[in-house]
Amino acid sequence: MKYLLLAFLQIAFLLTANSASYGQQQLISDPEIYEKQHFQKRCAEAKFGPAFITRLDINNDGIKDVVVNDGELVCDGVRGPDCTDDGCPYNFYLQVKEGGYFMIATAKMYGYDFIKRFGNMVFVMQMHPRFCERTDEAPCAITVRVKGTKFLTISKK
Repeated sequence: MKYLLLAFLQIAFLLTANSASYGQQQLISDPEIYEKQHFQKRCAEAKFGPAFITRLDINNDGIKDVVVNDGELVCDGVRGPDCTDDGCPYNFYLQVKEGGYFMIATAKMYGYDFIKRFGNMVFVMQMHPRFCERTDEAPCAITVRVKGTKFLTISKK
């Protein structure tokens, strides 16, 4: 069931909690520069909205991490070119104490709220209802906590 839920969330975990694992992935100096350069190569004209990059501590370690919202990109006049009925791609990057960032996950969703629940900061992700195994029209709300380098699902409605 856990693996099925992860597939529904379309979250691609790239690392384990072991610090040696992130040593195998190349750290990037700044996800904002990295992501913007990617789209500037892809698009003849790329414009980035104010919510393209959000810097916040997503795993409660006291270090600012980064969330990238591809829905805030206008590529050759098209807003969110990779957005679909399932939502827009969001990329989640953790910053390490030694400096640099690595991507821990990507998810397609409509948006999120980052709130404190029971003493921990959590994401409440608004996603397509099928991710909650529903057929109605109302968005699905999946609550996840980032612990270490992993997304842990708390609930889905």
